[in-house]
Amino acid sequence: MHFTKVIQGSYYSAVSSNKVAFHENSLVCLNDEGQIGKIVQQDDSSYQTVLDQAKADNILWTLADDQYLLPGFIDTHVHAPQWPNISQALNSFEEDWFFNYTFPLEAKFSDAEFAHKVYDNLVQTLIDNGTTTVLYFGSLDNAGNVELVKSCQKFHQRGLIGKVVMDNPDECPDYYHDESTESALADTESFIQTVDKMNAGQFIKMQAVITPRYLTSCTLEGMRGLGQLAKKYDLLIQSHCSENNTEDAYALDNYNKRDSEMLDETGLLTDKAIMAHGTLLNDFDLNLFQERGTAIAHCPVSNGFHGTAVLPVKKALEKDINVGLGTDICGGYEPSIYQTLRQAAMASAMLSDGVDNSIEADKRGVGDARITADTAFYLATAGGAKTLHLNTGVIEEGAFADLQVVHSKYPEFIEQTPYTRFEKLMYETTTNEIDVVLTQGLVAKGEIK
Repeated sequence: MHFTKVIQGSYYSAVSSNKVAFHENSLVCLNDEGQIGKIVQQDDSSYQTVLDQAKADNILWTLADDQYLLPGFIDTHVHAPQWPNISQALNSFEEDWFFNYTFPLEAKFSDAEFAHKVYDNLVQTLIDNGTTTVLYFGSLDNAGNVELVKSCQKFHQRGLIGKVVMDNPDECPDYYHDESTESALADTESFIQTVDKMNAGQFIKMQAVITPRYLTSCTLEGMRGLGQLAKKYDLLIQSHCSENNTEDAYALDNYNKRDSEMLDETGLLTDKAIMAHGTLLNDFDLNLFQERGTAIAHCPVSNGFHGTAVLPVKKALEKDINVGLGTDICGGYEPSIYQTLRQAAMASAMLSDGVDNSIEADKRGVGDARITADTAFYLATAGGAKTLHLNTGVIEEGAFADLQVVHSKYPEFIEQTPYTRFEKLMYETTTNEIDVVLTQGLVAKGEIK
């Protein structure tokens, strides 16, 4: 078997939603398809043979003692055109946030030159933070969306990108909505075909994604048409569902049904759909998600500002609902999935214990909702891969070689175990500690020495 690179070092990889495996001083062998072709553990009889051959072929890369190999992170919810507004107006009311900050900015992405500058910076920043795969909301205008595809190709990031649909003029600003339902569907199909053409000759393939912004901004006719396009081209679907009180109330007030029901009735709640936020999903909704195989993009940072409540992640996982993590740029203030997974753990603790000290302690929280660093890491890696139906997010034979090499932030003043080192990596790592990032075996950040 031919290998292009053999990485000698210790690695962590999720094996379930609550268990992380550690393997010390292993040989992770990459093939020319950008996959992990073979993993040889140090107690394997072939270990020395593979090691010697890698040295002879000059393809051995040995990590330092304080470096560890992790899967590349997966961000399941990013609004790409909102990047220039990162960390801005987070405490404003939702209507003000959309109409005075977000929509005016997104409208600028009809300018391809402007989009090019923004997206190059965004994609490189996410790569620098260890994020190798991103599910992106684009803008209304395909001129900007094409630039996002180009930026992902340039910086070796796997991008799943959607032309946003907003075909309900009654709920959108005059200057920022699709001209008609027909044009929204036609532009969506055009973008699907454009991405297919842009993939020709590319090692890392991009994906077009069906993207109704949310129920409020779309007509039912438009949503049904998008559902048909998703089926025609066998594509992923992304939208929002029950993010906050306003969004939840819209479906009830206008259709006397749950947000999830309306998505289901229009053909958008499928086993290839990823719905963002879901802080107000009730038992009926979660059961419907379970039946349809629909996944959730958990965005704990932005939910702290705009989400009204905390998504019961543990409950969703117990129902076998796939859950990934999303930074929700720029509803969130931070492009790092490391920061996002930390917030996921903290939010779950607050949900479990409660936050209102005027309520008696035994009645304050919901109880048994905490997730650990293990689960948060799973959401950032294997869980995200499952939501996107991708063979990545784990360090296993046959998976894409989407990897990050990180080093310890602080010296070890006392002896650590593999698990305490893992916790430190999860809670301490910044861009400064991410040394190398590979997407499908291609170097996206740093240098292989």
